[in-house]
Amino acid sequence: IMGAVAEYHEINGPDLISALHLSQQAPTILGSGPTKLATSSADTAEKYGKIEQLFLACLRTGDDQSARTCLDRLSHRFGPANERVMGLEGLYQEATAKDHAALEKCLEEYENLLSDKPINVPIMKRRIALLRSLNKPSDAITAIIQLLDAIPTDAEAWCELADLYQSQGLGSQAIFSLEEALLIAPNAWNIHARLGEVLYVCSLSANSDARRLAGKSVQHFCRSVELCDDYLRGFYGLTLASSHLLENDCTENPSEPIPSRTTLDQLKRFALQRLGDIVQSRTIDNQYWASSRSELIAAKELLNRFESK
Repeated sequence: IMGAVAEYHEINGPDLISALHLSQQAPTILGSGPTKLATSSADTAEKYGKIEQLFLACLRTGDDQSARTCLDRLSHRFGPANERVMGLEGLYQEATAKDHAALEKCLEEYENLLSDKPINVPIMKRRIALLRSLNKPSDAITAIIQLLDAIPTDAEAWCELADLYQSQGLGSQAIFSLEEALLIAPNAWNIHARLGEVLYVCSLSANSDARRLAGKSVQHFCRSVELCDDYLRGFYGLTLASSHLLENDCTENPSEPIPSRTTLDQLKRFALQRLGDIVQSRTIDNQYWASSRSELIAAKELLNRFESK
Protein backbone atom coordinates (compact mmCIF):
# COMPACT_ATOMS: atom_id res chain seq x y z
CA ILE A 1 0.00 0.00 0.00
CA MET A 2 1.51 3.26 -1.16
CA GLY A 3 1.99 6.18 1.19
CA ALA A 4 0.97 9.29 -0.69
CA VAL A 5 2.88 11.98 1.19
CA ALA A 6 6.52 11.60 2.09
CA GLU A 7 6.58 14.97 3.78
CA TYR A 8 4.61 13.64 6.74
CA HIS A 9 6.51 10.51 7.60
CA GLU A 10 9.90 10.43 5.87
CA ILE A 11 12.46 12.79 4.40
CA ASN A 12 11.03 13.98 1.09
CA GLY A 13 14.00 13.87 -1.24
CA PRO A 14 15.72 11.83 -3.92
CA ASP A 15 16.11 8.06 -3.70
CA LEU A 16 18.91 6.79 -1.49
CA ILE A 17 21.48 6.32 -4.28
CA SER A 18 20.85 9.82 -5.64
CA ALA A 19 20.89 11.22 -2.11
CA LEU A 20 24.27 9.63 -1.44
CA HIS A 21 25.66 11.01 -4.69
CA LEU A 22 24.35 14.49 -3.88
CA SER A 23 25.57 14.50 -0.28
CA GLN A 24 29.08 13.58 -1.45
CA GLN A 25 29.14 16.88 -3.32
CA ALA A 26 28.45 18.87 -0.15
CA PRO A 27 32.02 20.25 0.25
CA THR A 28 32.03 21.48 -3.34
CA ILE A 29 28.54 22.96 -3.25
CA LEU A 30 28.92 24.61 0.14
CA GLY A 31 32.52 25.71 -0.41
CA SER A 32 34.49 27.41 2.29
CA GLY A 33 32.79 30.79 2.21
CA PRO A 34 31.18 32.47 5.19
CA THR A 35 28.01 31.01 6.63
CA LYS A 36 26.15 34.27 6.30
CA LEU A 37 25.55 35.01 2.64
CA ALA A 38 24.99 38.55 1.49
CA THR A 39 21.95 39.20 -0.65
CA SER A 40 23.03 39.65 -4.24
CA SER A 41 21.95 39.03 -7.79
CA ALA A 42 23.31 35.51 -7.31
CA ASP A 43 20.66 34.86 -4.63
CA THR A 44 18.02 32.91 -6.52
CA ALA A 45 15.25 30.56 -5.57
CA GLU A 46 17.03 27.85 -7.55
CA LYS A 47 20.24 28.33 -5.56
CA TYR A 48 18.55 27.99 -2.18
CA GLY A 49 16.36 25.22 -3.48
CA LYS A 50 19.54 23.26 -4.20
CA ILE A 51 20.82 23.97 -0.69
CA GLU A 52 17.55 22.64 0.72
CA GLN A 53 17.80 19.49 -1.38
CA LEU A 54 21.40 19.08 -0.24
CA PHE A 55 20.23 19.45 3.36
CA LEU A 56 17.70 16.63 2.90
CA ALA A 57 20.24 14.41 1.15
CA CYS A 58 22.84 14.95 3.89
CA LEU A 59 20.31 14.11 6.60
CA ARG A 60 19.29 10.97 4.78
CA THR A 61 22.88 9.77 4.41
CA GLY A 62 23.97 10.64 7.95
CA ASP A 63 26.12 13.69 7.17
CA ASP A 64 24.71 15.75 10.01
CA GLN A 65 27.52 18.31 9.93
CA SER A 66 26.93 19.27 6.30
CA ALA A 67 23.17 19.28 6.93
CA ARG A 68 23.70 21.73 9.78
CA THR A 69 25.77 23.98 7.49
CA CYS A 70 23.00 23.96 4.88
CA LEU A 71 20.41 24.80 7.50
CA ASP A 72 22.53 27.64 8.91
CA ARG A 73 22.82 29.19 5.46
CA LEU A 74 19.10 29.00 4.89
CA SER A 75 18.47 30.44 8.36
CA HIS A 76 20.86 33.35 7.81
CA ARG A 77 19.33 34.11 4.42
CA PHE A 78 15.65 33.89 5.31
CA GLY A 79 15.72 34.23 9.10
CA PRO A 80 15.07 31.61 11.79
CA ALA A 81 11.46 32.78 12.07
CA ASN A 82 10.72 31.80 8.46
CA GLU A 83 8.11 29.03 8.59
CA ARG A 84 9.88 26.82 6.06
CA VAL A 85 13.18 27.21 7.90
CA MET A 86 11.40 26.38 11.16
CA GLY A 87 10.11 23.18 9.59
CA LEU A 88 13.57 22.21 8.37
CA GLU A 89 15.01 22.97 11.82
CA GLY A 90 12.43 20.64 13.33
CA LEU A 91 13.31 17.94 10.80
CA TYR A 92 16.99 18.30 11.70
CA GLN A 93 16.25 17.99 15.42
CA GLU A 94 14.16 14.87 14.81
CA ALA A 95 16.79 13.28 12.57
CA THR A 96 19.59 13.87 15.09
CA ALA A 97 17.58 12.93 18.20
CA LYS A 98 19.40 10.28 20.21
CA ASP A 99 16.47 8.68 22.01
CA HIS A 100 12.74 8.68 22.62
CA ALA A 101 13.02 11.45 25.20
CA ALA A 102 14.66 13.73 22.63
CA LEU A 103 11.80 13.11 20.21
CA GLU A 104 9.28 13.90 22.91
CA LYS A 105 11.15 17.16 23.48
CA CYS A 106 10.82 17.97 19.77
CA LEU A 107 7.09 17.33 20.03
CA GLU A 108 6.87 19.65 23.01
CA GLU A 109 8.67 22.34 21.04
CA TYR A 110 6.17 21.96 18.19
CA GLU A 111 3.31 22.33 20.64
CA ASN A 112 4.86 25.54 22.00
CA LEU A 113 5.34 26.98 18.52
CA LEU A 114 1.75 26.18 17.55
CA SER A 115 0.41 27.70 20.74
CA ASP A 116 2.00 31.00 19.64
CA LYS A 117 0.93 30.63 16.00
CA PRO A 118 -1.67 27.90 15.42
CA ILE A 119 -1.48 28.05 11.60
CA ASN A 120 2.17 27.26 10.91
CA VAL A 121 1.88 24.68 8.14
CA PRO A 122 5.46 23.27 8.12
CA ILE A 123 5.39 22.84 11.89
CA MET A 124 1.90 21.31 11.77
CA LYS A 125 3.15 18.75 9.24
CA ARG A 126 6.28 17.98 11.22
CA ARG A 127 4.10 17.46 14.28
CA ILE A 128 1.96 14.98 12.37
CA ALA A 129 5.07 13.14 11.17
CA LEU A 130 6.48 12.98 14.68
CA LEU A 131 3.21 11.76 16.19
CA ARG A 132 3.22 8.93 13.66
CA SER A 133 6.81 7.98 14.41
CA LEU A 134 6.02 7.99 18.14
CA ASN A 135 3.15 5.56 17.41
CA LYS A 136 0.38 7.97 18.37
CA PRO A 137 -2.04 7.48 15.45
CA SER A 138 -5.10 8.90 17.20
CA ASP A 139 -3.26 12.12 18.04
CA ALA A 140 -1.90 12.24 14.49
CA ILE A 141 -5.43 11.95 13.07
CA THR A 142 -6.59 14.81 15.31
CA ALA A 143 -3.60 16.89 14.22
CA ILE A 144 -4.16 16.35 10.51
CA ILE A 145 -7.87 17.17 10.86
CA GLN A 146 -6.78 20.47 12.43
CA LEU A 147 -4.53 21.06 9.42
CA LEU A 148 -7.39 20.33 7.02
CA ASP A 149 -9.69 22.68 8.92
CA ALA A 150 -7.17 25.41 8.08
CA ILE A 151 -6.33 24.22 4.54
CA PRO A 152 -9.14 22.01 3.21
CA THR A 153 -7.67 22.00 -0.33
CA ASP A 154 -4.49 20.15 0.65
CA ALA A 155 -4.85 16.93 -1.36
CA GLU A 156 -1.71 15.44 0.15
CA ALA A 157 -3.09 15.96 3.64
CA TRP A 158 -6.29 14.12 2.71
CA CYS A 159 -4.17 11.23 1.40
CA GLU A 160 -2.17 11.13 4.60
CA LEU A 161 -5.38 11.15 6.63
CA ALA A 162 -6.60 8.20 4.56
CA ASP A 163 -3.40 6.32 5.33
CA LEU A 164 -3.83 7.00 9.04
CA TYR A 165 -7.46 5.89 8.98
CA GLN A 166 -6.63 2.66 7.18
CA SER A 167 -3.83 1.89 9.64
CA GLN A 168 -6.52 1.92 12.32
CA GLY A 169 -8.90 -0.29 10.36
CA LEU A 170 -11.25 2.58 9.48
CA GLY A 171 -11.79 1.72 5.83
CA SER A 172 -14.88 3.84 5.14
CA GLN A 173 -13.19 6.95 6.56
CA ALA A 174 -10.11 6.22 4.42
CA ILE A 175 -12.29 5.95 1.31
CA PHE A 176 -14.00 9.26 2.12
CA SER A 177 -10.63 10.98 2.59
CA LEU A 178 -9.29 9.76 -0.76
CA GLU A 179 -12.49 10.81 -2.51
CA GLU A 180 -11.97 14.30 -1.06
CA ALA A 181 -8.40 14.25 -2.40
CA LEU A 182 -9.69 13.38 -5.87
CA LEU A 183 -12.07 16.32 -5.82
CA ILE A 184 -8.97 18.51 -5.52
CA ALA A 185 -6.71 16.51 -7.87
CA PRO A 186 -9.04 14.55 -10.21
CA ASN A 187 -6.26 13.56 -12.62
CA ALA A 188 -3.85 12.17 -10.01
CA TRP A 189 -3.41 8.58 -11.20
CA ASN A 190 -1.62 7.55 -8.01
CA ILE A 191 -4.57 8.68 -5.87
CA HIS A 192 -7.00 6.78 -8.12
CA ALA A 193 -4.85 3.67 -7.64
CA ARG A 194 -4.61 4.30 -3.91
CA LEU A 195 -8.40 4.53 -3.67
CA GLY A 196 -8.65 1.36 -5.74
CA GLU A 197 -6.37 -0.40 -3.25
CA VAL A 198 -8.41 0.69 -0.24
CA LEU A 199 -11.68 -0.29 -1.91
CA TYR A 200 -10.23 -3.69 -2.83
CA VAL A 201 -8.99 -4.34 0.71
CA CYS A 202 -12.36 -3.29 2.14
CA SER A 203 -14.20 -5.59 -0.29
CA LEU A 204 -12.26 -8.59 1.03
CA SER A 205 -13.63 -8.12 4.53
CA ALA A 206 -17.08 -6.71 3.71
CA ASN A 207 -20.24 -8.78 3.59
CA SER A 208 -23.24 -7.32 1.80
CA ASP A 209 -21.29 -4.49 0.17
CA ALA A 210 -18.29 -6.50 -1.07
CA ARG A 211 -19.24 -6.69 -4.76
CA ARG A 212 -20.01 -2.97 -5.02
CA LEU A 213 -16.68 -2.05 -3.39
CA ALA A 214 -14.79 -4.43 -5.67
CA GLY A 215 -16.56 -2.97 -8.71
CA LYS A 216 -15.60 0.58 -7.71
CA SER A 217 -12.07 -0.65 -7.13
CA VAL A 218 -11.87 -1.86 -10.74
CA GLN A 219 -13.18 1.51 -11.96
CA HIS A 220 -10.52 3.49 -10.12
CA PHE A 221 -7.72 1.20 -11.25
CA CYS A 222 -8.94 1.62 -14.81
CA ARG A 223 -8.93 5.39 -14.43
CA SER A 224 -5.44 5.23 -12.98
CA VAL A 225 -3.94 3.38 -15.96
CA GLU A 226 -5.95 5.52 -18.36
CA LEU A 227 -4.22 8.60 -16.94
CA CYS A 228 -0.80 6.90 -16.82
CA ASP A 229 -0.43 3.98 -19.23
CA ASP A 230 2.73 2.57 -17.63
CA TYR A 231 1.73 2.84 -13.97
CA LEU A 232 2.78 -0.50 -12.50
CA ARG A 233 0.69 -0.21 -9.31
CA GLY A 234 -2.41 0.55 -11.35
CA PHE A 235 -2.03 -2.56 -13.52
CA TYR A 236 -1.12 -4.67 -10.49
CA GLY A 237 -4.30 -3.59 -8.71
CA LEU A 238 -6.45 -4.00 -11.82
CA THR A 239 -5.20 -7.59 -12.16
CA LEU A 240 -6.10 -8.41 -8.56
CA ALA A 241 -9.48 -6.65 -8.50
CA SER A 242 -10.74 -8.01 -11.83
CA SER A 243 -9.57 -11.54 -10.92
CA HIS A 244 -11.30 -11.31 -7.55
CA LEU A 245 -14.61 -10.46 -9.17
CA LEU A 246 -14.22 -13.21 -11.77
CA GLU A 247 -13.41 -15.84 -9.16
CA ASN A 248 -16.44 -14.92 -7.05
CA ASP A 249 -20.11 -14.81 -7.94
CA CYS A 250 -20.41 -12.00 -10.45
CA THR A 251 -23.95 -12.21 -11.76
CA GLU A 252 -24.74 -8.97 -13.52
CA ASN A 253 -26.85 -6.61 -11.44
CA PRO A 254 -27.84 -3.23 -12.93
CA SER A 255 -27.94 -1.66 -9.47
CA GLU A 256 -24.24 -2.36 -8.87
CA PRO A 257 -21.31 -0.70 -10.76
CA ILE A 258 -19.72 -4.00 -11.81
CA PRO A 259 -18.55 -4.68 -15.39
CA SER A 260 -19.75 -7.81 -17.16
CA ARG A 261 -17.75 -11.04 -16.95
CA THR A 262 -16.60 -10.53 -20.54
CA THR A 263 -15.33 -7.05 -19.76
CA LEU A 264 -13.65 -8.21 -16.56
CA ASP A 265 -11.90 -11.02 -18.40
CA GLN A 266 -10.65 -8.57 -21.04
CA LEU A 267 -9.45 -6.17 -18.34
CA LYS A 268 -7.62 -8.97 -16.55
CA ARG A 269 -5.86 -10.13 -19.72
CA PHE A 270 -4.95 -6.58 -20.68
CA ALA A 271 -3.60 -5.80 -17.20
CA LEU A 272 -1.50 -8.98 -17.13
CA GLN A 273 -0.03 -8.23 -20.55
CA ARG A 274 0.87 -4.64 -19.65
CA LEU A 275 2.21 -5.72 -16.27
CA GLY A 276 4.49 -8.23 -17.98
CA ASP A 277 5.73 -5.63 -20.46
CA ILE A 278 6.47 -3.11 -17.71
CA VAL A 279 8.31 -5.65 -15.55
CA GLN A 280 10.38 -6.86 -18.47
CA SER A 281 11.44 -3.37 -19.56
CA ARG A 282 12.17 -2.09 -16.05
CA THR A 283 14.03 -5.14 -14.80
CA ILE A 284 16.83 -4.47 -17.29
CA ASP A 285 16.88 -0.76 -16.45
CA ASN A 286 19.26 -0.25 -13.52
CA GLN A 287 17.67 3.06 -12.56
CA TYR A 288 14.17 1.58 -12.28
CA TRP A 289 15.47 -1.55 -10.55
CA ALA A 290 17.28 0.49 -7.90
CA SER A 291 14.28 2.72 -7.12
CA SER A 292 11.38 0.23 -7.55
CA ARG A 293 12.86 -3.13 -6.66
CA SER A 294 10.15 -4.18 -4.20
CA GLU A 295 7.34 -3.29 -6.59
CA LEU A 296 8.98 -5.16 -9.47
CA ILE A 297 9.53 -8.26 -7.32
CA ALA A 298 5.88 -8.20 -6.19
CA ALA A 299 4.72 -7.83 -9.80
CA LYS A 300 6.91 -10.76 -10.89
CA GLU A 301 5.42 -12.93 -8.16
CA LEU A 302 1.90 -12.01 -9.28
CA LEU A 303 2.72 -12.84 -12.91
CA ASN A 304 4.22 -16.19 -11.86
CA ARG A 305 1.10 -16.96 -9.84
CA PHE A 306 -1.16 -16.49 -12.86
CA GLU A 307 1.20 -18.34 -15.18
CA SER A 308 1.07 -21.35 -12.86
CA LYS A 309 -2.72 -21.34 -13.11
